[in-house]
Amino acid sequence: MLLSLEGKVGMTVRQWRPFRIIGENSGVYLVMNAAAYGIFVIGFVLGLIFPHLSQAQYTRLEDDGTADLVQSIFANPWLFALTILAVNTLKMGALTIVAPSLIVPFAGIALFAYWALTTGMTLVPQNGVGWVALIPHSLTLIVEFQAYLLLLLGVYLLGTYWIRPRTAGAENRRQGYLRGLQELGWLTLPALALLVIGAIYEAFSLRYFVHPLAEWLL
Repeated sequence: MLLSLEGKVGMTVRQWRPFRIIGENSGVYLVMNAAAYGIFVIGFVLGLIFPHLSQAQYTRLEDDGTADLVQSIFANPWLFALTILAVNTLKMGALTIVAPSLIVPFAGIALFAYWALTTGMTLVPQNGVGWVALIPHSLTLIVEFQAYLLLLLGVYLLGTYWIRPRTAGAENRRQGYLRGLQELGWLTLPALALLVIGAIYEAFSLRYFVHPLAEWLL
């Protein structure tokens, strides 16, 4: 009885539309994963080899007030998490990935690639504590990147169906565009869930994990 119930639950999860979209486009999704993490690593390595690139990113964060904002809310992890979620969903998800792609096919993919490169440079540690912080923060990167990759898959399908509507079984580009919006909408659901999880974990891990971990390792 229990095995039968577990099997039905597993089947229902696999049949949920976002997972079906991923399964139907698994090749593209895997390539996007490799490219996204690869570009981030390239940025990180460049920041290590050329420290002025990493320093330039730190200076930018100080000049635009991001560093001061983080320091002012760091002690309140729930407010910190809410701020992280707002930045990740609105600035990155909506304005960087989705909105440009609604106007120019695949534009969000190019903008994300640039962001991944500069983020790699930004996260190059400046001291020992920074290297320790990367241990818990690496999970944050994985979770948040997966959320963005779901959105990237959505804008890829939107652009593909828009330019080549027959790939979506549509008769014209307008129908293809609408079909792409539907797929993007479905993929937004698990992406948002991952962003919520990532924001909470990032805020609490930076607030409570890094300091004791640094005392233990350094």
